[in-house]
Amino acid sequence: MSATRTATATRRDIGPDGISMFGPDFPFAYDNHVRHPAGIGRVPPDQHGREVAVIGAGCAGLVTAFELMKLGLRPVVYEADRLGGRMRSERFAGHAGLVAELGAMRFPESSTTLFHYFDRCGLRTRPFPNPLTPASNSTVIDLKSRPVYAEGEEDLPPIYRKVLKAWDDLLENRAAFAAMQEAIRQRDVAAIKAIWNPQVKRLDDCTFYQFLAHSTEFASFRDREIFGQVGFGTGGWDTDFPNSMLEILRVAYTSADDNHRAVIGGVQQLPETLWQLAPSRDEMAHWPAGTSLALLHEGPPRPGVREIYRTHPGNITLVDQSGAIRTYPAMVMSAQVWMLLSQIRCDEALFPADHWTAIERTHYTQSSKTFVAVDRPFWQDKDPRTGRDAMSTTLTDRMTRSTYLLGEGDDRPGVICLSYTWNDDALKWLPLSASQRMDVMLESLGEIYPGVNLRRHIITDPITVSWELEPYFMGAFKANLPGHYRYQHRLFTHFMQDRLPPGYQGVFLCGDDVSWTAGWAEGAVTTALNAVWGVMRHLGGETHPDNPGPGDVFDAIAPLELDD
Repeated sequence: MSATRTATATRRDIGPDGISMFGPDFPFAYDNHVRHPAGIGRVPPDQHGREVAVIGAGCAGLVTAFELMKLGLRPVVYEADRLGGRMRSERFAGHAGLVAELGAMRFPESSTTLFHYFDRCGLRTRPFPNPLTPASNSTVIDLKSRPVYAEGEEDLPPIYRKVLKAWDDLLENRAAFAAMQEAIRQRDVAAIKAIWNPQVKRLDDCTFYQFLAHSTEFASFRDREIFGQVGFGTGGWDTDFPNSMLEILRVAYTSADDNHRAVIGGVQQLPETLWQLAPSRDEMAHWPAGTSLALLHEGPPRPGVREIYRTHPGNITLVDQSGAIRTYPAMVMSAQVWMLLSQIRCDEALFPADHWTAIERTHYTQSSKTFVAVDRPFWQDKDPRTGRDAMSTTLTDRMTRSTYLLGEGDDRPGVICLSYTWNDDALKWLPLSASQRMDVMLESLGEIYPGVNLRRHIITDPITVSWELEPYFMGAFKANLPGHYRYQHRLFTHFMQDRLPPGYQGVFLCGDDVSWTAGWAEGAVTTALNAVWGVMRHLGGETHPDNPGPGDVFDAIAPLELDD
């Protein structure tokens, strides 16, 4: 998989080269389902106007609420913080046109269901300047205090090109990469399952590092070390080395780490627009033209939830932070599932014991970012001695790890993501204030670019986040450890509630941590559609015969179930 692939596709019903995030665990065409002219389903008329609780106003929660509203239900959204969740676009004081994308900031074009909602909301995107892509102009890889400047993969030293080829060869030799991508391209469920299911059995207990170290392609520790720092697609992957190899293969197979785009003006526009958006009258059951989520709520969402418990017969009762108590026939939990362990007092009867175990075992990745606004895109200046860019997209083994340059046009103020780090690298920043973080980052970058006075160009205070410190998140996104496949299976398939005793039905999970593709907004959107299908069926609804939903075809394409 080349790190130099560019984002050129314009069709939204298919990703670059025909690749989409179609499977591999559950190959259902969510993109086609949500676009189908017959709609995604209906509920009986006697259920129209029925309230359904939705906890969380991030991407998953608002897609869920938006689609439930279209069915004629009345979603009641609860939010403890603000609209957007980890789609958080922070604006720089005094520079309203500049945003720091503290959460989701780059979206693979293979996220075809997500791009449906981008299009619905009228959002425009542009290529994200990942390393070694045309959007970045140039890349500097700085390992062991030896910076290397490259405008394309062909400029890399032989050792780096060798490592990139080793990764391509390893994927092909041990993971049938080309065959899987062709199966995804053709949406051939049988072929996908034939390749993927044996991988699940073989690799569930294998770390990313084991997969590399036990291969002939990465027999050299030096090669593994370089690969960990430089990585593929977006950069270094050594912070993912302890994670399950299945997580990495899902990313690679679906091109989730290639062909990224950024949302012009900030991705928080997606949840904000969904909140205000009124579907056309022919899309809506029950509600009059002009109805939106904001109109149904007569303002903002309800406060965050403090307690959840079951009430007989078959109802779910919520107590919000204001003390208000409301009871619903169904509830969707879209916030990160750890909230059910700490921030929300829960009745144990919400889930079977095995599902509680899966919730407790969910492993979240720590993540930290720091941004500053600058007076202009000075990195485009040419060094008169070398003819090179003054500064580049930067990958390094120093504290900053990854630095991205986000221009808004010639001589207009821009944004620099000084540092984007994960896991142990993110924890190193935890004790430091925003200004202290910036000082350390500028010192590291000054070693790589000694002729550039970065501080002179900075026009704002830094904006930073450590997601593990955020009380309603406690981490950036789920990343399964070896042996966690069974837990993920329980969480993902929870929407199929006819398999549960009646006393456990009516509560539905969604969000990227419930999905197979955590860390990608596509997983948030697709599990939201699972939850919508589950609520619809729970209330006696059904899909159109020409457009079956994920639960209607579940048995034919279900994720592999491993023995206990």
